[in-house]
Amino acid sequence: MSKERILVVEDQADISSLLKIYFTSQGYEVYTAMRGAAALEICSKTPPNLALLDVMLPDMEGYEIGKALRASPRTRHIPIIFLTARGERADRLRGLGEVQAQYYIVKPFDIEEVHTIVKNQLEEARRKNQLHPVTNLPTADLITDQLRSLRSTEGWAMALIHINGFETFTQSYGPVVGEDVLKFTALLLNEAINELGSNEEFVGQMVVGPDFVVTSTPEHIRSICERLIGRFDDEIGLHYNFKHRKQGYIEVADETGSLRQVPLMSLSIGVITSEDGPFSDIRELSELAEEVRQRAVQQAREQGRKSAVAYGRR
Repeated sequence: MSKERILVVEDQADISSLLKIYFTSQGYEVYTAMRGAAALEICSKTPPNLALLDVMLPDMEGYEIGKALRASPRTRHIPIIFLTARGERADRLRGLGEVQAQYYIVKPFDIEEVHTIVKNQLEEARRKNQLHPVTNLPTADLITDQLRSLRSTEGWAMALIHINGFETFTQSYGPVVGEDVLKFTALLLNEAINELGSNEEFVGQMVVGPDFVVTSTPEHIRSICERLIGRFDDEIGLHYNFKHRKQGYIEVADETGSLRQVPLMSLSIGVITSEDGPFSDIRELSELAEEVRQRAVQQAREQGRKSAVAYGRR
């Protein structure tokens, strides 16, 4: 299981250092930022599991950071805790009301109390099955909510992404190395979206299986998928040993004990848009995306390609 990531946004170096040292010692991965712009850049590249925000920063108020996180599909689920010297009632109401923060803690604070609140918020997110245990991407109910929201809007695109050969790879190399592949794919997705998308993209991962979901716009989804495929095919070999990487496949025994060759992992992507609807429910939407993804598998076989992307029926 991956370490849970905490973002500390605090411009006082002594407090920032205290929080980083303490939470690192408790087993968390801690990112720090002294300015709001730096905090938002971190969130776009590597969304944290929880944010600890000061209000008074050199370039913007912490409230603005919180509202920006709430506005993006990729970060709106993140628990927010304010740690600030501004303790007036109006300040607390703004943090809890406008930003919808989970807690508003006034300095000076008890760090063990803060840790208890942080731990409880992260445990609640896990209980709700909101984040994938390996990649920390939104999953389960958060994906369902995002897909439901698509049905009532226009101008959207959705990509269903599957890692072909992942199960065989994990059987050969072990589950820990398989987790590295999931993290690698999630990283490539986030990087492609940061470079080619906008703040409207959503990235999620199914609870079971090596499957990812991206929602975007028709204008962005094609370039995101093409960039993802290009980088995945170029770099996935690094997860294999030299022999397998050189020969381009691994050998596994089938049910009869005979060896068969399984190619290196690849991606199959099915893309649908609002133009492929209307959809009566999210099951219909998901089934069409899987149908289109299977078409991508067939196209890759016919064209002798590694990874492939197929687009909807219209």
